[in-house]
Amino acid sequence: MPKMLPYGRPVVEDDDIDAVVAALRDDMLTTGPRVGEYERAFAAATGAVEAVACNSGTAALHLAVLAANLGPSQAAIVPAVTFLATANVVRMTGAEVVFADVDPDTGLMSPEHLNDALKRAAARGLRAAVALPVHVNGQYCDMAELADVAERSGLVLIEDACHALGVPDSGANRYSAAACFSTHAVKAVTTAEGGVVTTRDPAQAERMRSLRSHGMIRDPNLFADRSLAFDEEGPNPWYYEMPELGWNYRLPDVLCALGISQLRKLDRFYRRRQEIAAQYDRLLTPLAPALRPVPHGNRAHGWHLYAVLIDFALLGTTRRRFMEALRAEGVGTQVHYIPVNRQPYYVNRYGDNLLPGAEAYYARCLSIPFFPSMTDADVERVVVALSSLTSGKAVVA
Repeated sequence: MPKMLPYGRPVVEDDDIDAVVAALRDDMLTTGPRVGEYERAFAAATGAVEAVACNSGTAALHLAVLAANLGPSQAAIVPAVTFLATANVVRMTGAEVVFADVDPDTGLMSPEHLNDALKRAAARGLRAAVALPVHVNGQYCDMAELADVAERSGLVLIEDACHALGVPDSGANRYSAAACFSTHAVKAVTTAEGGVVTTRDPAQAERMRSLRSHGMIRDPNLFADRSLAFDEEGPNPWYYEMPELGWNYRLPDVLCALGISQLRKLDRFYRRRQEIAAQYDRLLTPLAPALRPVPHGNRAHGWHLYAVLIDFALLGTTRRRFMEALRAEGVGTQVHYIPVNRQPYYVNRYGDNLLPGAEAYYARCLSIPFFPSMTDADVERVVVALSSLTSGKAVVA
């Protein structure tokens, strides 16, 4: 069997390993000085005012909705095409989820989809307080238009930007209260597992830093129980308080060391992803209409995934057989994503509510190998394999 090209792969180099080893030799493996250093580096890389590091993209989303005070009397709008976490963090606050449909070709939630979801929320007697647009594959939603809808509707916008790190100013929060990123192994840069929330609001950032560490605070100015917090000489140095419930979402120093090293390469990784995407765009053109790239036009793109749309019925096959045939050629693929509203938990809670755009996107989408260490020859190999399965003739010279 040929060497496997997975749909995604991290790029970890010697300097990354050296940075981790140096962290392992230091006194503090977690909750040490590298956390703040990593947050400052991430803020600089994304144009953010504040960046709050945590241990997963899911934790980032959860911290952001908690900071928005989402709770049991409210609802949040979530596009159906996303990973489970975008919806699950809403339920983790006790709020209800209202699923929005998406564009059948891009998988993105549009202002029209958001408006439709708001109407359905109102019909269910729900008060929508938050919307979570998802930049699927890395392609940016129309945030300016979504922000207009949000302003008219009293919504807080929280970006699920887990696919979008690398887009200029992707964390600058021009249109949103917060943007949430993942640094999972196959994301734009990696800390193995990890997440970051960016925000313009320093007070919100400090609240999220407390929430990521059990809700603890150590600022004497905020202590409520002065009899425990102080003696006659001043604040007790061991003392802390928990004014609200929090979680253990901390990111260890050793992983922050990896993240700091990786962020120095973000521009290089992003440029290579752009180059590979342009090569795919060119080489896959002859395979239409049976196979075509997800359209992206001139829209800003983080290029986390390269997804194609395949008419399996036209090819007289199924997605399972198609994926297995590619695997036999050493080409790994994945499906991003099963519409979350189809998950049994949400069907049991909200009923079987099919959304046509999400169904159409899911039925055709496939993510093909796409990572910065791919060579041009690797890309050509993927295209040849796809061409052989679609009876097309791709030019790879």
